[in-house]
Amino acid sequence: MVRMKRRTNGRAYGIAVAVALAISIVFGFVFDFVCAQIEHAIYKKPAEYQGYVSEYSLKYDVPENLIYAVMKTESGFDFAARSSVGAQGLMQLMPNTFLWLTNDMLGDRYEAGMLYDPETNIKYGVYYLSYLYDRYGNWDTALAAYNAGPGNVDSWLKDSEYDSDGDGVIDKIPFRETRKYVKKVNKSLKMYDKLY
Repeated sequence: MVRMKRRTNGRAYGIAVAVALAISIVFGFVFDFVCAQIEHAIYKKPAEYQGYVSEYSLKYDVPENLIYAVMKTESGFDFAARSSVGAQGLMQLMPNTFLWLTNDMLGDRYEAGMLYDPETNIKYGVYYLSYLYDRYGNWDTALAAYNAGPGNVDSWLKDSEYDSDGDGVIDKIPFRETRKYVKKVNKSLKMYDKLY
């Protein structure tokens, strides 16, 4: 009699373990699915901009996910965004930078008001990233210049405190805001690379 009871208890325990394991596996899949949905919502690729991003990514040789990471960081994909210092649009270009890019660099003739046109803003934002990468040869340095301006980056690169080995790559960014900006873009880029 005692033997039967032990066998029944052992079987019940085995069933309980199997059920608990099945529940935890299902819960794990549901949890992963929900987390993935949340990540996709946070790190979205808005459909209305995908054609422009693809086109100018190819044209100016800038990784698509980097473009999305910059737009997310700069404006949160708000084409009408305007910063406290006057940067405008999806990629938060300054009007003077935009006019220099359009009139002097590419020979186009645009008014600064065109910065709120998504295609125009993406085109020149991506071109500017490409220009900065060609100038510095490193994405982190290019991103620092995108945020703080090439003049600041050029002076940092001349100082061994910020470019310790003289390789043209900033080791230490002195502006706190720019340091945070580069980290934030890189975090978003890592997520875009993971999700897409």
